Amino acid sequence: MDSMLDSLSKTEFISICVRDPRFHRDDLWHQYVDYEICLHTNSMCFRKKTSCVRRRYSDFVWLRHCLERNALIIEMPKLPPWNPFFSLRNTDQVTQRMKGLQEFLEIVLRTPLLLSDSRLHLFLQSDLSLTKIERCALGKTRYTVAEAVQRSSSGYISRLEDKASCDSDCESSSSSGLGLSVDTTMPGSPPPFLES
Repeated sequence: MDSMLDSLSKTEFISICVRDPRFHRDDLWHQYVDYEICLHTNSMCFRKKTSCVRRRYSDFVWLRHCLERNALIIEMPKLPPWNPFFSLRNTDQVTQRMKGLQEFLEIVLRTPLLLSDSRLHLFLQSDLSLTKIERCALGKTRYTVAEAVQRSSSGYISRLEDKASCDSDCESSSSSGLGLSVDTTMPGSPPPFLES
């Protein structure tokens, strides 16, 4: 019995759940749904073993596009199709989209090459906006990817950003430990794996 428990505890797992759709209305014409993404894992690929963030459908479209640019040799999983007649009031449509988003993430998380993209980690484990995710992955923030993931819900990142009057002049001074994406190098700079 003990050996069976030991082998189970040594088996890596990544559990992802997309749930709790919430409706938001910016004004009369602009409304959207966001979903809670909960991650639970014992994988060494992730800084935090449990996390929950909220993302909307357009955020998933952005993530898929980023992953697709970096993983040219991999056929990317599909997202649930965009529907011009999508109704926030239609619970069946919302539920189907939620299931499709979860299936997309499950396939992504089973693909080792995609796990090396720091934007995926920030998307799943930080509350940064997409613009800030991109800037952090490029090393153009005062905080590293690891710091953004570890401290995103505590307000630490917001305080760091408040300190920086001109964040675009700041660069990360330490490695994230999660790896950079293939297309995140600047023209003329050495590939990330060659940097010290």
